[in-house]
Amino acid sequence: MADWVTISSLATAGGTLVLAVATFSSVRSANRSARVAERSLLAGIRPVLMPSQLEDAAVKVGFADNRWLYVPGGGGAAEVTPDAVYVGMSLRNVGNGIAVLHGWKFWPERQMGSDATPPPLDEMHRLTRDIYIPNGQVGFWQGVFREPGSDEFKAAADALAARVPVSIDVLYGDHEGGQRTITRFGMVPRQGEDATWIVAAARHWNIDRDDPR
Repeated sequence: MADWVTISSLATAGGTLVLAVATFSSVRSANRSARVAERSLLAGIRPVLMPSQLEDAAVKVGFADNRWLYVPGGGGAAEVTPDAVYVGMSLRNVGNGIAVLHGWKFWPERQMGSDATPPPLDEMHRLTRDIYIPNGQVGFWQGVFREPGSDEFKAAADALAARVPVSIDVLYGDHEGGQRTITRFGMVPRQGEDATWIVAAARHWNIDRDDPR
């Protein structure tokens, strides 16, 4: 004689298991869709900085003490004085979102190699103002040293006066405050009488997400 109580219990348990599996699959699918949507949203506001092109117009970069640099397209400029060292680069945002520049670190020599690593964030100079570069547009980065007695001032002044290749790390993110990136740029002196520099991008490091390599 059939034990209908047992059969009913087994049927209920089976139905519950099927429902649990279906719910689990649905939740996994929803989570996956949410992650894809989030990544698409972030990609839509992600900035990526590169050097501008040589045919781009020069950028006039002003400093707080009314000093100005004229930075050519695809290049950089620098001026060394007894009281300050001024540096600027012409950059283009090739990403989809607005780039907001936050900080920088200057290297008085070329930083190269497959084992290169970004500097700690606490070693970077914070910009005294936010610099915005819209997507697809040309903008600039600027930096200045104002402590003639510091080793950093002397190293930057000597390297730029001697016109040797240098490197500059620029920290920036999107206009929402996320997706921070450090891009390492190299500045190489132009040959001849032109005192400007050629700028090239060497590395990109993601701070808030996985690196591209």
